[in-house]
Amino acid sequence: MRPHSIPGCHWDGSPRTAPARRPLRVAATSPSRLLRAGQSGRCRHCGNRIDLYPRADGRPIALHPAELATAHAPASCHWHLSSGIAHPHGDGSAWCRIPHAVLCPQRTPLCRINPSLTSVRRQLAVRTRRLIDTGVFIPTAAPTSAAPDGPDRPLVRMLLGYYLADGPVEAIRCVAQTSHRTRCPRPVLAPDAPPGSWRLLHVGTQRGQLALSEQVTAVYDLSQLPHAEQRRWRIQRCPAHATTHGAADLALAGWQVFDPLLHAQHLRTGLPYPPAPGSKER
Repeated sequence: MRPHSIPGCHWDGSPRTAPARRPLRVAATSPSRLLRAGQSGRCRHCGNRIDLYPRADGRPIALHPAELATAHAPASCHWHLSSGIAHPHGDGSAWCRIPHAVLCPQRTPLCRINPSLTSVRRQLAVRTRRLIDTGVFIPTAAPTSAAPDGPDRPLVRMLLGYYLADGPVEAIRCVAQTSHRTRCPRPVLAPDAPPGSWRLLHVGTQRGQLALSEQVTAVYDLSQLPHAEQRRWRIQRCPAHATTHGAADLALAGWQVFDPLLHAQHLRTGLPYPPAPGSKER
């Protein structure tokens, strides 16, 4: 089975002609502030196109950009979109969206797939090879160690919760759209804004999980900052775009709610920097 594709696209799924530019706005009642233009990307493992959507709990998910027949996809892989939010079940139609992780040729399938999906994976593998041969895509090697200045994925405390970042604190980038319709290049850790502090804190289990022994780990603590600053970090915006309500997002915020069972590999027992004078470890 061939995926349901849109006519007028290149072999890698990109459009042949650039659409006419027009202003994009986000409705005030929209549950997501992410522009449709910012929901497309490429898988860092295989280089194929993906569509990023937030789930009901705010976590992002990468979906295959083409619809597939529900009869050829496992029921556990059925997803549908409603008001820009991805929901993990079908909507009763004959078509559905499925996670890209099921079809990614560089990853092991998350579930048992049938010959139809195996054919789609084979097509994506051919695209990956062509992208590599033409120099359009360079596979990213898995990091062998943490970044020299700090953890590659630090644990951050803000708004009475713990979140796992998708990159070093210094590299967290603003997700807002600029006046030139590009993503803001400024970092969230602005030099003119109060920074957080590295601390060794006790991190235990979350609500609804089995009781585990608490462990001490390095945490970038923002809980001492004003609520407005913590919220600015949570929505992942620089100070210039923190109060700009008209600017939409061109990317999803990279935070993941910390889970001590799933994210144990990212915990660090040593501080990347000396503690600030007067700070106390808890």
